[in-house]
Amino acid sequence: MFTYRHEVTRADLARHAPFANQPPRTIAMTGASGMVGAALSAFLTTGGHRVLKLVRGKPTGADEVAWDPAGGPWDASPLESIDAVIHLAGENIAGRRWSEAHKRRVLESRTVGTKSLIDALATLKQRPKTFLCASAIGYYGASRAEAVTEDAAPGDDFMADVCRKWEDASAAAAALGMRVAQLRIGVVLSPSGGALQKMLPAFQFGVGGPVGKGTQTMSWVSLDDVLYAIHFLVMHGTASGAFNLTAPTPATSASFARTLGAVLGRPSILPLPAFAVRAAFGEMGEALLLGSIEARPTRLEALGFRFEYPTLDGALRHTLGRG
Repeated sequence: MFTYRHEVTRADLARHAPFANQPPRTIAMTGASGMVGAALSAFLTTGGHRVLKLVRGKPTGADEVAWDPAGGPWDASPLESIDAVIHLAGENIAGRRWSEAHKRRVLESRTVGTKSLIDALATLKQRPKTFLCASAIGYYGASRAEAVTEDAAPGDDFMADVCRKWEDASAAAAALGMRVAQLRIGVVLSPSGGALQKMLPAFQFGVGGPVGKGTQTMSWVSLDDVLYAIHFLVMHGTASGAFNLTAPTPATSASFARTLGAVLGRPSILPLPAFAVRAAFGEMGEALLLGSIEARPTRLEALGFRFEYPTLDGALRHTLGRG
């Protein structure tokens, strides 16, 4: 535990250091209670920045602001003169099977919520200079035969439609004079949530393995590198447009299973057949578990961003405390 905390502290300080000559920012954040948002809020505040958390319901502290992601009117005056907005909020995509009602909630939580946020920012006399909006590599569709960079065309399935409309909604902030960046986030590795949290029990008991044929590509990224990339884009005054937040070394489902098993010291040879995925999860399983996307972080690396955990083995050993 001490070794892990020392490593995190060292890396965090190293990420703040290049921007030490810039003034601290005041940043509004939606989705601050989620896996990424909670960790990002802690990272930013320990670096000297102030985070105003946009919450549904009544605020419980000086750094919370009530907002209405459903599109109703809300008072944005506490956001007057802030420097940036990081918009992460949205209905959990992988929380359940995709019924038509759930798919509608997924889409509207992103498009309506983004419009509500930007409409409120438009009422401010001094608006933020920067608007970062979450998206996902689902923008490219569930599967692509070729590797994709940020200039690739969107896919034509449900997830691609959600991401495209979400990004289109966020682009309205540019008309208000804000620098806008869309964060196409890959599979975030953390034992506290997301795909890795769901996989861990099976692998820890030695009954984990690849999903389906195991040949599909997983564009993963460590949680730490998601935080560092978002911070980098906030502080980088000219970065705009879409950015793939994915590690530079994607893995197949089979190689991911082998690596996770090796890190845990457990066998990883029992596959989860494709028919079982379809039976248990339906369309959601087809897209998120059997899909294959190799998304490259081309634009992020071109700006000089360096990944702390570029390899899967290193990322898993760090986040699982097996270094």
